[in-house]
Amino acid sequence: MNKEQQYELALDCLLLAGRMMMESGAETYRVEDTMLRMARSQNIEDAQSYVTPTGIILSLGKSQVTKITSITSRITDLHKIAKVNNVSRKLSVQMITLEEAYDELRMIQKTNYFLPVHIQALAASIASSCFLVLFNGYWSDMPAAFVAGGVGFIVMLIFQKLTRVKFFSEFLAASVVGLLASLAVHFGLGSEMDKIIVGAVMPLVPGLLITNAVRDLMAGHFTAGIAKGTEAFLTAFAIGSGIAVIVAF
Repeated sequence: MNKEQQYELALDCLLLAGRMMMESGAETYRVEDTMLRMARSQNIEDAQSYVTPTGIILSLGKSQVTKITSITSRITDLHKIAKVNNVSRKLSVQMITLEEAYDELRMIQKTNYFLPVHIQALAASIASSCFLVLFNGYWSDMPAAFVAGGVGFIVMLIFQKLTRVKFFSEFLAASVVGLLASLAVHFGLGSEMDKIIVGAVMPLVPGLLITNAVRDLMAGHFTAGIAKGTEAFLTAFAIGSGIAVIVAF
């Protein structure tokens, strides 16, 4: 492999690593640091990157080609982030070659590390019940929060897959949570509707997104921090609007 081919492979490898990390919910500074460390492991000292929540621009030097990749979807997949970081570490200490790193990254990209939907829904239901108790709700309201949280989470997953519009899916999920909580109280299956709602919507709250927005702002990545903060605000607005529509009627 000549030097030009090596630079081309390095560009593709670094962009793939950065794109997977951003799509999986990594912080902007972590993505940039990972890409630059991988570049330095290949004796590329002039690499420069510009990372935003919607795209990555990467250059390996003044005389080298600059490439850009778009970020079309963003989810929370910490396991995939850890996998990419592990490849970066192995490449940095010369445990693997650039070609092997690229092959591992492509394998990670093709693998779905998420648990089955029914396991995710069960986890959301259990978390909703626990949050109900955390917010000083009655233990007798735990079944209502369990059902509302799980059903709301499933509704969000279904409509997010059908519509590809995050705001709409979260709005509908919150509406379903509010409706189930209202019905539970109406039929005597729950006593405090507000506590049931608060517990059941917690799996929908963009906690990681808010954390990453603050961390990016503190690290000086103002564009990414403001963008993620705006996305978190829209998510919170969708949840609040969905609940408000049900409570108002």
